[in-house]
Amino acid sequence: MVNTENNKFNEVFRKRTMNLALQIIQLFQTLKKTEASKIMGRQLLRSATSVAANFRAACRARSSAEYYSKMCIVIEECDETLFWLELFESSGLVQSQLLINIKQETFKLLAVFAKTRKSMKTKT
Repeated sequence: MVNTENNKFNEVFRKRTMNLALQIIQLFQTLKKTEASKIMGRQLLRSATSVAANFRAACRARSSAEYYSKMCIVIEECDETLFWLELFESSGLVQSQLLINIKQETFKLLAVFAKTRKSMKTKT
């Protein structure tokens, strides 16, 4: 029997993680061409796209153990994305106002994924 609640969750968060990756790609394209921006930008781009790719992989998991494992990667990459956004802001390489919405969405995703993982761990 298909769990429609899980399917809805997965669909909503597949779209949200993809949207986050697209927003990061757009941000990356606007960065100044300094060495620091290039290095940090690539790291940000890699981690944000990894959130979307690994969440998509989690949705295709063959077992709850595989889903849990992929969610651990999603959380790690989401937290790293938040780190790079905060570093861009703290360094002054990107204006704070440009990062508000992206940081909020990244933090919300991180919170939801961490709660999902924690609820899975308590069930096992």
